[in-house]
Amino acid sequence: MVPGEGIRRYRADALRILALAAVYYGGGELGLIAQQVRGQVTPLWPPTGIALAALLLFGLRIWPGIALGAFLVNVAIGPSAPAVLGIVAGNTLAPVCSYLLLRRAGFRAEVDRLQDALALVFLGALLGMMVSATVGSGVLALAGVLPARGFWPTWSVWWTGDAMGVLVVTPVLLVLRRARWPRGVPLSRWVEALLLVVATPLVAFVATRTSSLLFLAFPIVLWAAFRFQRAGAAPCALAISTIAISAAASWVGPFAHHDLFHNMVTVQAFNGAVALTALLISATITQRNKTHEQITRLYTQFSEVMAQLDPGEMYRLSRPEDRTEGDSS
Repeated sequence: MVPGEGIRRYRADALRILALAAVYYGGGELGLIAQQVRGQVTPLWPPTGIALAALLLFGLRIWPGIALGAFLVNVAIGPSAPAVLGIVAGNTLAPVCSYLLLRRAGFRAEVDRLQDALALVFLGALLGMMVSATVGSGVLALAGVLPARGFWPTWSVWWTGDAMGVLVVTPVLLVLRRARWPRGVPLSRWVEALLLVVATPLVAFVATRTSSLLFLAFPIVLWAAFRFQRAGAAPCALAISTIAISAAASWVGPFAHHDLFHNMVTVQAFNGAVALTALLISATITQRNKTHEQITRLYTQFSEVMAQLDPGEMYRLSRPEDRTEGDSS
């Protein structure tokens, strides 16, 4: 490597690390608005989604940005210095483990295959985030912050909050990374996109502020996934999940007159179903469209080849007995 190129690469990595730490810290401050357990455990933890997206886009070498951001978030709210370091270690290891699992599974950041969506759900979110939940809850228990009976409730909230961060934040960031201004799009398509942008928060607000209408959000998710694939489904799922968490934190709609455990189960089940629907349907539609495009392209190429053949040759190829005789000779 040329010395100048090496310096520029290290400089670029340093800038990415600092930028990641800043964005991680900002996401953490937003996540703590909806905290449920001791100011540290929240039903949606955006930094995990930010961290995993950064690793998928820039590689493992920017992991110090995750550690620095986690330290900045937890240093002011941690019970003690050792506890803060333990939580930082767990928050750093979880997205790193998820990244390694996804890379091992052949994950593609485009999430244009059903297997990519399933890998992100089960490896990136559900399995990888067990690390941070176990380490973080264990640290709080060892520090005397949690009673013995509080470990598993805290673990479950921590785990689902980190997993939701991966399910709803990571896809949005991966979409934004590859976003391009569309060209040649008809006016009707722009009108439909505008209607989706307006309808998503409106329907989500009504669904989460009315006692028994949460199901109203799913037609919006299906609309976004079928018509706009991941570019529409990922932001739609994030918006709906954020509005649902706001309703749960305000104890309104289906979350009124219930205890914390009931509300946490309800909001996490709802958000998980929304995220799963958005990811799986959009990936399936994208994969189907790509398959259709490949078939169309192959058919076009075949038609062009056949059009260039001599009519007599085409007639001979169409007769099995002639083709067999020719082959045997």
